[in-house]
Amino acid sequence: MIIEQSLKNLVLPVLNQDLISLVGAPNIRVDNTTVQLSITFGFPLETSLRTIISAALQEYLRQLAGVEQVSIDIQCRVRAHAVQSGVSLLPGVNNVIAVASGKGGVGKSTTAVNLALALQQQGARVGLLDADIYGPNQPLMLGANGRPEIREDKTILPLMAHGLQTMSIGYLVSEATPMVWRGPMISAALQQLVRDTRWDNLDYLIVDLPPGTGDIQLTLAKKVPVTGVVMVTTPQNVALLDVRKGLEMFRKVDVNVLGMIENMSTHVCSQCGHAQPLFGEGGGQRLADQCQVPLLGQLPLSIEICQDSDRGCPTVAANPSGDLAQRYRDIALRIAIHLSLQKLNYASKFPKIVVE
Repeated sequence: MIIEQSLKNLVLPVLNQDLISLVGAPNIRVDNTTVQLSITFGFPLETSLRTIISAALQEYLRQLAGVEQVSIDIQCRVRAHAVQSGVSLLPGVNNVIAVASGKGGVGKSTTAVNLALALQQQGARVGLLDADIYGPNQPLMLGANGRPEIREDKTILPLMAHGLQTMSIGYLVSEATPMVWRGPMISAALQQLVRDTRWDNLDYLIVDLPPGTGDIQLTLAKKVPVTGVVMVTTPQNVALLDVRKGLEMFRKVDVNVLGMIENMSTHVCSQCGHAQPLFGEGGGQRLADQCQVPLLGQLPLSIEICQDSDRGCPTVAANPSGDLAQRYRDIALRIAIHLSLQKLNYASKFPKIVVE
């Protein structure tokens, strides 16, 4: 108990929170002068981060009176968290995270695919669903142009791209074919892509939503078990206005808002390095404060991100050791931590009762 209380005073590096706040009471064993600490985080951590955290814990505990030896065992387990009431879970998926904006042209699809890759690089099993039926972009961004296998039971096997399990209407129609469908057909298509795809043991399914607050968003909120939504905005007022409407729509339909990402915050000149806020400053932080959600991070306006997406190799995969990839990983880690602190979903623990 003394060691547990003491751990509340240590802010873990990178995670920026104390251990007890993140995992509750850890498993502590004390044998004379030896302390054994077993920790299970509810979010993925790449090996290098586990090493950093383990070293910080060992150094801290060795400073306590009477402690000479310290053993740290760190595990990660991503569990299913609470979703809207009355919506059944997806087989093979623990958590569904929607990436939305309410506004077109803010870089939402690019952000979604790079966040999915960033979570994967942290050690998670990740899927990516392109929910934009009218204008699917993910096949181009991922460099994936195959056709998914449809099995005898009518389920669809996701296409693998950069280690992600992916699905898009773009895999099933040609690039030149417009989807001239009304709302009910669009809603049915989305549900089919979500529930007929045979997702394989995913920690997170990232859903890239189209702009607006229409049929796709409402279908997602009513029919798909969404653990949380991440809003993407740019700093200028014309974007903030639409993004706020999108955020409030999700709140009205009981979908948890995990936070906000400000995209295209600054432009850094490739010649001189001068940083200029082309679309204004501080808009994302102001909106996050007004809506009482965390600002998960800021991303620059970068030609590298654009070029990587156009050639089918997103930035996090193209240059995983670069500054841009690290920014995406930092944001992805914040999302995973924030989600891990939400209520767990125990629906799968209850037996299925059939009345005959």
